Amino acid sequence: MIGEGEPSGADAPSKLAEAAEAVNAAKETVQKTTRRVADAIEAGRRPGKPLDLLSEWARAAPLHSLAIAFLLGFTIARRR
Repeated sequence: MIGEGEPSGADAPSKLAEAAEAVNAAKETVQKTTRRVADAIEAGRRPGKPLDLLSEWARAAPLHSLAIAFLLGFTIARRR
């Protein structure tokens, strides 16, 4: 009843160690994924790459970009 969900005295250190290992593994996975995403974004921002071109187009014609984004969002939302 009381303490029913808690690990027993002998199992507590091993359960704690397993939980710590799981947390560390998850942390490493998140860090690796974050690095990959950041590298991909950085690669896309290089001159002549898609993100660079998109930002240039948005700076050159902000109203046109806003209109296109609105129409694209409207079209996608309408399908659902």
